[in-house]
Amino acid sequence: MAEQAKKHELFGIITSDKMDKTVVVTVERLEKHPVFKKYIRRRTTFKAHDEKNECKMGDKVLIRECRPLSKDKCWRVVSILERQE
Repeated sequence: MAEQAKKHELFGIITSDKMDKTVVVTVERLEKHPVFKKYIRRRTTFKAHDEKNECKMGDKVLIRECRPLSKDKCWRVVSILERQE
């Protein structure tokens, strides 16, 4: 039996929870500028599946890559790391 490849996991902050069972997660990373050597903050947004609709805006979450669930959604919320008050 073939072993599955390790799935990508990312940390991010929820920026939208208006859809049913779907949240928009923003992931930030730092990149070094090739010429000026300063660090630039880059943001990427992902749509992630939230089965129980537990996540709220501002929560810090861990998401994991999975099979495509819809046209734009191929990530799942694994856990909520920090709740927004």
